[in-house]
Amino acid sequence: MTLLSHGGAPPGGKEEPVLSPPGNDANAKRERRQIFWTRLDLKVSPYLFISPFFILFAIFGLFPLVYTVWVSLHDWTLLGGNQGFVGLDNYVRLVQDGKFWNSLYNTFGIFVIAVVPQLLLAMYLADTLSRKVRAVNFFRMGLLLPYLTSVAAVAIVFSQLFGTQFGLINYALGFFGIDPINWQGGTFSSWVAIAVMVDWRWTGYNALIYLAAMSAIPRDIYEAASIDGASRTRQFWQITVPMLRPTIIFTVIVSTIGQMQLFTEPVIFGGVAGGTQGQFQTTMMLIFEEAFRFNNYGYGSAIAWTLFMLVVVLSALNALLSSRIKGA
Repeated sequence: MTLLSHGGAPPGGKEEPVLSPPGNDANAKRERRQIFWTRLDLKVSPYLFISPFFILFAIFGLFPLVYTVWVSLHDWTLLGGNQGFVGLDNYVRLVQDGKFWNSLYNTFGIFVIAVVPQLLLAMYLADTLSRKVRAVNFFRMGLLLPYLTSVAAVAIVFSQLFGTQFGLINYALGFFGIDPINWQGGTFSSWVAIAVMVDWRWTGYNALIYLAAMSAIPRDIYEAASIDGASRTRQFWQITVPMLRPTIIFTVIVSTIGQMQLFTEPVIFGGVAGGTQGQFQTTMMLIFEEAFRFNNYGYGSAIAWTLFMLVVVLSALNALLSSRIKGA
């Protein structure tokens, strides 16, 4: 039992000690423990809730990424494993490899053909659905159907549509007197076929992003423009597009990053080699070919790491452009 003093001194000038009730020490310790655990819960619990993502990312994302750097510095095969340290030889070979530059050329070529029409069409669809349209919710849900479809199934169907002998596209072109096109045989024709697959899958997805951004634009601006006599087309280019600049830059950069990883559509369209002369072989296809077909993991890892650095540069460009637009 502890001694507690009175708040004031008695007339004699000496404080008279008072005995505290039994069990006060236990109550004080219990309160201190509760305060400690409450503070610990407030500080630690948020990190525990988000820790599963970072743990899984470290195991399945960060570790393979770092290990890829190590493999790229070695002569590495699937069966033999590490055959010795070669330093930067794989990167020197990469700079001198025409197949690598051809794959980048194909990747960016398909990007230009696919992404530019895709984003323009997505903005047009979003602008249409942002206005008063009957059954608008039905059409909005329909935009996601291509995205929900398996990418392999999409590639298989479109590969049949673009068939040289019995493809529906060539059959339709025949009504206009156009000779059948060997879609896989030419560089530009194969790019167009793959771009159509990509656009069919991702246009609706980007349209929903634009639609969400358009909902934040005040309707008073459009009403004022209508009163001033501005047409819908003029409102779109002078009001909607400028107000969507940050969203447009975001979708461009994200689409570019996704395009750098283009793999399934061209592989199902014509094989991992990308045609007889690699006319539509993307960088991801080249990585797969070097690592799993030619059994050259070291060189494949060097290409993968170079591709990763390109993605980092594009992401940094996104951040730079976004900050400048916000500051403008």
